[in-house]
Amino acid sequence: MIQDYEYAEAPFDDVAEEKRVALGYVTEAFAEAQLDGLDADCMAQAAIFAAFQELVATYGEDAAAEFAQGLPDRIRAGGFSTAPRH
Repeated sequence: MIQDYEYAEAPFDDVAEEKRVALGYVTEAFAEAQLDGLDADCMAQAAIFAAFQELVATYGEDAAAEFAQGLPDRIRAGGFSTAPRH
């Protein structure tokens, strides 16, 4: 099962802070790619592919598939939306 783990050697105070920093890196990569002329949709699909490659390598196919099954509900609930909801 994929879950948040505390890392004894992590240079961050908590997992949430580490995730914020990681998201900053990904956002920066998106911005640089767009400046280089890459389409945001292309970057998003590549990022999803890379993310699932890492999840499968780390946790295995079954755990990654189980994690993916929860995504539709999170998406519909606004879990990935940045704009105000209507």
